[in-house]
Amino acid sequence: MNRDDGILARVVARVRSGDVGRMPVVLALVVIAIVFQALNPVFLTSRNLSDMLMQCAALGTISLGIVLVLLIGEIDLSVGSMSGVAAAILTVGAVQLQWPLGLAIGAALTAGAVVGAVYGLLRTTLGLPSFVVTLAGLLGLLGVQLWVLGDAGSINLPFDSWIVQFAQQWYLPAWLSYALSAATALGYTGTLLSRARRRTAAELESDRMVSILIRGGLLLVGLVGGSWYLNLSRGVGVMFVLFVVLVVIAHFALTRTRWGRAVFAVGGSIEAARRAGIRVNRIVVSVFVLCSVLAATGGILAAARLAAANQSTGAADTNLNAIAAAIIGGASLFGGRGSAFAALLGVVVIQAISSGLTLINLSSAVQFMVTGAVLVFAVALDAITRRMQLGTGRT
Repeated sequence: MNRDDGILARVVARVRSGDVGRMPVVLALVVIAIVFQALNPVFLTSRNLSDMLMQCAALGTISLGIVLVLLIGEIDLSVGSMSGVAAAILTVGAVQLQWPLGLAIGAALTAGAVVGAVYGLLRTTLGLPSFVVTLAGLLGLLGVQLWVLGDAGSINLPFDSWIVQFAQQWYLPAWLSYALSAATALGYTGTLLSRARRRTAAELESDRMVSILIRGGLLLVGLVGGSWYLNLSRGVGVMFVLFVVLVVIAHFALTRTRWGRAVFAVGGSIEAARRAGIRVNRIVVSVFVLCSVLAATGGILAAARLAAANQSTGAADTNLNAIAAAIIGGASLFGGRGSAFAALLGVVVIQAISSGLTLINLSSAVQFMVTGAVLVFAVALDAITRRMQLGTGRT
């Protein structure tokens, strides 16, 4: 395909080759918005959307860790339990032991790093399947959570503490939300232009200037318009902004660093990565550590959002929804394919379904069934696109 071909023709060619990108997730969000708005006009109000995004932060942070382990072809089934342990450490440390909040948060994150390191070492040194290791970790961490909470069972965080205020009441000023939106769009456009220049210098096919400017302009309009609409009510939550920042950092690490290239290489083929000189064991351990630390971070955010931690914090639905969000967002179960933005898109889909079903007064049973159906669709799409890519020689 030459540079004179239309944008639409290039998109069609990519879809035929199995490169559907984030198109299915975006279409799913559009369908969800139309359906639930028709059933309940409250769904797309600025207040409901603002609350929904705040609810995304904790689960999305946990799902971001799942994306990382999926990229290397592994899985962590204990992220929900790890988030519960982190929440328990935070509340017990800050309330019962009277630690400074910074120390309690540090202890929770350290626990996550230790657990992740243990998983990684068991996987690399003994060759134990990550499914078995993390399933055992799920059970063990449930016990640790109950032991840390002790007889209290449930511990409340003070509502006047900064971490609860951060999770419940801190929103960006309107001018700052617009400034961040503009900076994000400009940064995205600059990144595309830089990549196009590098590919042109290497005599490779690259996006045209018009296409890049259109994409950057659409992103600018979308972000500024979205910020304006959310500012009609509460605005953009600071906790959600933190989650987006974590996603951007992870995306940069995966796409612009040697470590990120090694992650994709290990997920594509461990043996090929090893022959290329990549220290596979170090990559695997580092990914499991990051996954558990992100799970702990999500547990801290969840405890701050609810101003409490109890024996059901990080329960089974947290674990399953975090994994489902990563897969629905586009992370491949087969490894080596996906993006940090899969966590962001996937968790928005999960939370949109939850919010919509709650507004129309349907039970959580229906929510699980609908989420399960969406998950099956996402996995089926992943398998189909992978087969199409194999047929066209893309993988």
